Amino acid sequence: MDLFPLYLTIKVSFTAAAFTIAAGLVLARLMAKRDFFAKNIIDTLIMQPLVIPPTVLGYYLLTALGASSPLGRFLERLGIRIVFTWKGAVVASIVSSFPLFAKPALAAFEGVSADLENAARLLGKTEFEVFRTVTLPLAWRGLAAGAVMAFARATGEFGATLMVAGNIPGLTQTMPLAIYDAVQTGNAFAANVMVGVITVFSFAVLYAAGRFSRVRF
Repeated sequence: MDLFPLYLTIKVSFTAAAFTIAAGLVLARLMAKRDFFAKNIIDTLIMQPLVIPPTVLGYYLLTALGASSPLGRFLERLGIRIVFTWKGAVVASIVSSFPLFAKPALAAFEGVSADLENAARLLGKTEFEVFRTVTLPLAWRGLAAGAVMAFARATGEFGATLMVAGNIPGLTQTMPLAIYDAVQTGNAFAANVMVGVITVFSFAVLYAAGRFSRVRF
């Protein structure tokens, strides 16, 4: 079995999860602690990738990042190419998995008592110290659950990845795309092996996360 799709899937998933968690933490924290105009609109936009077809999402990304778009031309001038590269798979995975981290993170932050955070501020803690010593320890289980779900979603991303990154063996072909190719060409053995590998891998990630989430610190 060609191991490149598995390697690329892991690489894309970890990269996408890292960006998703970083951006999701900032946005969820902002939305949990402040009321502002268009908050409901932003919340709706966050959920959009879960309800629109993946191919539609991929079309939007392809239109936004393609060589004919202003953003695509700007990135090309910087020497950054997204479409039909593994970076395109990362972008597709970030957008697809973002709601699965952002929403649990928002709920986790909203569940932290403002009184506890204010008490820490009265004791002279900076905002970063309040976040590190009060907010994060109380919200970490929700954040961990969201991070695992986002990572798991990234490993299975298919439609948007196909639109943005393409299905290029040895370059952009992730496990879901490789399984699709194997089924299309009638290679049942390869399809069964890859399905088994990705199933075991996903189960191991979710099981490890479940065990970790029950650990008390």
